[in-house]
Amino acid sequence: MLGKFNVFGKREANGNPRHIAITMHGIERWAKSNKASLEEANKKSFFIIKNTIKSQIKLNIPIFTFYLLPARMKNDTEQFVQLINTAVLFFNELPGLELVHQNKVKISVLGKWYDLPDRVIEPIKKTIEATKDYDDFFVNFCINYSGQEEIVDACKLIARQVKAGKLDPDNINKELIKENIYSSYFLPPDLIIKNGLKRQSGLLLWDSVDSKTYFTEKDWPDFDRTVLMDAVEEFKKS
Repeated sequence: MLGKFNVFGKREANGNPRHIAITMHGIERWAKSNKASLEEANKKSFFIIKNTIKSQIKLNIPIFTFYLLPARMKNDTEQFVQLINTAVLFFNELPGLELVHQNKVKISVLGKWYDLPDRVIEPIKKTIEATKDYDDFFVNFCINYSGQEEIVDACKLIARQVKAGKLDPDNINKELIKENIYSSYFLPPDLIIKNGLKRQSGLLLWDSVDSKTYFTEKDWPDFDRTVLMDAVEEFKKS
């Protein structure tokens, strides 16, 4: 349940989207073009996340989802390690942020984050535990996430139900698949903001069929409230 928000109508009364998903592409490219280290670029990136959550609260938007760590990034060793290092610091800090507790922000993590090193798993667990009873705002982080794998895993769960004789294959439908994906308990995104290159990212692949997509043509470290507001205003026109 999404607390005080309207989950049945198409829009909030103010016309804002109810769920915005954002890609964080271009961190490494930004570091190179600005002659900065990956560590510096990642720290700036997480600072932007905190500012974006502040904007979420001011705009009264129920759900934000950040595509923090694609599963394929494991193949990019240097950026992966640097991002993990910064993520550990970030998730250690989150449970202590007044912003989170004063506004009752529930933090969730989507993807196979439990396959990551223990030093990042433990801070994530603590953050989830510290915010588990909140329901005014929702912030999701896609970590070690693949949109295709999300659908594959949903199919596996459904197949096990069929194999156990608990489900008739003829009863498999779109609603059942939604119930078995990582984001089963969240509304699909109304708006997906894509930073970096104009290409599909696989973010919330099943849920994004009716989403409005806004391309910023900016690398994530250059994302700010102005870009966010441009995307929201463009959404309102649609």
